[in-house]
Amino acid sequence: MRPVSIPAYISNFFYTKQDPLQVKQAYQKLYKGTPDVSVVMPAYNEESTIVQTLASLCSNETKWSVEIVVVNNNSQDKTEELVKACGVNCILETTQGITPARNAGLAKASGKYILNADADTIYPKYWIEEMVKPLADSSKQVAITYGRFSFIPVGSTSRFTYFFYEYFSDFTRLYNTHFKNEAVNVYGFNSGFRREQGLQVDSFNHPPGTNEDGYLALKLKNKGFGDMFRVDEPRAIVWTTDRRIQIDGGLWKATVKRFKRVFIS
Repeated sequence: MRPVSIPAYISNFFYTKQDPLQVKQAYQKLYKGTPDVSVVMPAYNEESTIVQTLASLCSNETKWSVEIVVVNNNSQDKTEELVKACGVNCILETTQGITPARNAGLAKASGKYILNADADTIYPKYWIEEMVKPLADSSKQVAITYGRFSFIPVGSTSRFTYFFYEYFSDFTRLYNTHFKNEAVNVYGFNSGFRREQGLQVDSFNHPPGTNEDGYLALKLKNKGFGDMFRVDEPRAIVWTTDRRIQIDGGLWKATVKRFKRVFIS
């Protein structure tokens, strides 16, 4: 069952102003020395949401030691200043684009496991734990994990409308898995893999006409590192703003675009 409304836990992080000092204190509890997990997050002009996102990540409950690496991709606002105020490592990548930014973060990360995150997304309390669990289970042949997500409306579309759109999206992802290629279901703000394996397949580099996140998943699987694993645990659903929908021209245009991409192309 998908959530009809935004849970109070998620809403509190997104709609309530977060104090960078409190985020810093929470991060010091999450980062317990040598990291097992690196959460890598590209950021470009994200001052309006970056602290909320970091606050949600730093409030995660997990047995792993976790570092967060934010990649400032030439932000012109206070993104880097706010990240540093939260006590989080922030590196600069001057080559513009999501692929160079993710590659820079991967190169800097030191954890065994890499989790991909975005700066306009709120992560639930057990996201880190649930995303790493299949990768750390030696009985499973898993190369990459990816999870489910729901939308936080920042445009005119209501949350209730997105509730139905997300079920349509789930159907298209199921279709992709069984009839096309599961790799297109993998998104860069909600996926994880082993660092050494990611480096072995040339990181996030990809051919023209493909996306860095899905193509990495495809490379890892083709290399024989294991299968793609969808994390269905409800408590691991992440909440991201609907700006991707707005970029596509709104919900209707985004729906038509998805339909054509899945069933026609």
